[in-house]
Amino acid sequence: MRTLLVTLHSKYIHASLALPCLAAYCGPECGELCIREYTIHEPREAILAALLRDKPDVVAFSVYLWNRRESFDLMDALAAARPGLRLVAGGPEVSFDGPELFARHPGLSALVRGEGELPLKALLTAWAEGRGPHGVPRLLWRHGSDLAEGPDGPLLQDLDTIPSPFQAGLVELGRGLVYLETSRGCPFRCAFCLSARDAQVRTFSLARVFADLEWLMTQRVPQVKLVDRTFNSDPSRAREIFAFILAHNQATRFHFEIAAHLLDDATLDLLDSVPPGLFQFEIGVQSTLETTLHAVDRPVALEQLERAVRRLKAAGRIRLHLDLVAGLPGEGYADFLGSVDRVAALAPDHLQVELVKLIPGTPLRAQARMLGLRFDPNPPYPVLDTPQLSFAACETIRTLSRLLDLTWNAGCFPTFLSTLAAATGSLARGLERLAIDLAEHAWLRYPLSRTGLVRHLGEAVDRRWEQKPAAALRDALAFDLAKCERIVPGQATALYDTTLEACELQWVAEEVRQATAAVRGQGVKLQHFAAAFRQLPGTGGRTVCLFLYRVRSGDGLVVEERRFTASPPA
Repeated sequence: MRTLLVTLHSKYIHASLALPCLAAYCGPECGELCIREYTIHEPREAILAALLRDKPDVVAFSVYLWNRRESFDLMDALAAARPGLRLVAGGPEVSFDGPELFARHPGLSALVRGEGELPLKALLTAWAEGRGPHGVPRLLWRHGSDLAEGPDGPLLQDLDTIPSPFQAGLVELGRGLVYLETSRGCPFRCAFCLSARDAQVRTFSLARVFADLEWLMTQRVPQVKLVDRTFNSDPSRAREIFAFILAHNQATRFHFEIAAHLLDDATLDLLDSVPPGLFQFEIGVQSTLETTLHAVDRPVALEQLERAVRRLKAAGRIRLHLDLVAGLPGEGYADFLGSVDRVAALAPDHLQVELVKLIPGTPLRAQARMLGLRFDPNPPYPVLDTPQLSFAACETIRTLSRLLDLTWNAGCFPTFLSTLAAATGSLARGLERLAIDLAEHAWLRYPLSRTGLVRHLGEAVDRRWEQKPAAALRDALAFDLAKCERIVPGQATALYDTTLEACELQWVAEEVRQATAAVRGQGVKLQHFAAAFRQLPGTGGRTVCLFLYRVRSGDGLVVEERRFTASPPA
C-alpha cells in the first residue's frame, strides 16, 4: 500500500514537521509512505497531476488555517479523477469537524482528530492488512454507506517513541526554515488557543532534544523555529537547552515562543551571553488590560513581563517579537490603543497586531455567542465586531496593523515613528490618524514601493496635521527613506530640499572625496546624496545630511549618514 502524506504550505521556505513525524512513527508496517510538500500558490492542476503520477492508494492531507480550502479542493479533484482512492484529512483545522465534512466531500474516507501518530498508524495498518479500522481512537471513517467513529483516546505519552524524523532523512532541509518541537501541550489555558484543550505538557527527553539539535546544527541549517507553545514553561529545562545550543552551535539561528514573565534571573544571566542575532523570542503579550487577560484565562504578571523584556532589550542580543491581539472580551478600542502604546514603549524589534481568530475547538469559539462576538465563518475566522469593538474599529485596527508592518516591522522608519508619537502625543493615535486617511483614500489597495509608501504618508501628514508638525513629520519621512534606500540625485522626490549653499556644497565635496579615497581598491561602489533638513530631531535648525551608499559585489547596501550645520544653534 502506497500512502502520500501531503501538505500545502503558505510559503515555500516552510518545511513540514508534522508529516515527517507521522511517517517516522508509522513505520514500514503501514506500507510505503511518501511525503509531498507544495504551496497554496501552485496551480491545483499541477499538484493534482503530480499526486496522480505517484499512483497512491491513500492520500492523507495535513490541514491548517491557511490551506483548508485548497486541501479540500484537491481532495474533491482526486476523488473525481480516481474513484475509490482513499482520502484522509487530519490536522488542527479539521480536528473538530464531524459527519458534515463527509457530506460536503463525498470522496473523504477518514478523518483523524487531534494528534495524529496513534490514530493514523492504526488506520494505515488496518488498511494495509485489508481490514477496517474498527475501534481506532479519535478516528471517524466511512464504513460502507455509514460512518463509524472510534472512542476518545489518550495522547502519546512517551514522545521519544517517535523516531527522529531528522536523522531518518525525512525533513527537507533546503527550504531555509526547519521546525523542531521539544514539547507538546501548554501549561496555560488561553481561551483563544487550541492548547487550552491540552493543558498537560509532554516533553521529549533532553537526550533526544540534544541529539536532534546537534544534528541540525552540524548540518548548518540556517534557521530552526521551535514550535513549543511555551518553550520556557519549565525554566530550568529551557535553560539547559539554551546552554546546549550556545555550546554547540555553528551557524544556525533559533526562534522560540516564550512567556517572558517566566524568565528567571538565572536564565536572563545566561541569555546575556547569547551572540547577537542568534536567538529570536516571540512573546505573546496579547493585551495589557488585566480584566481582559482574566476573561480569557491568561494569567500574566505584566510588570514582570515588562521587566524581563526591558532587560533583554538593554542587552541588545536577542531579537524581540511582541504580539498583541485585538477583539478579546472586555477590551474596547481605546483600551487596545493603550496596549499598543504600552508595548511600543518596550521597543520590540517586531510589534505584531492582529484581530483575534475564533478558531474551531477553542473555548472562545464556543463562548462566542454568549460573549456577543461576531466573526467570519471562513478561515482564518477573524472577529468582525464585539460589544466593545465595532466593525469600523476592527477595520481601523487591521489597517493600523498593516501600517506597523510597513513601518515599524520593516525597520526603516524609526525617526518618523518617534516624531509621529511626539506630534500626536501617542504612537497609536498617530497611526490611527494615518489609518483613517488610508481608508478614505484607499492608498494601500495595491502593493507599494517604499518610495510610494513615503509619498502617500507625506500626503496623509499634510491632510491630517497642522503646518509645523507636518513639516517635522515630512522631514523625518525623507530622512528615514534616505537611510534605507538609495536616493538618486536629480530624481529626488519633492520631500527633499537639495538646494545647498556654497559652504554646504564644499563640505559635501570634501566628505565624498575622503570617503572615496577610503574605499579605493576595495571593490566598493560609492554613491551619495545630500539634502537640507530643518526639523530633524536632535538638530537646532537647518542641517545638511550626506548619505553615503556603499555596495560591494555579493553584499547588501550599506548606508552611512553624516551631518553639517553651517550655523550652530545658539
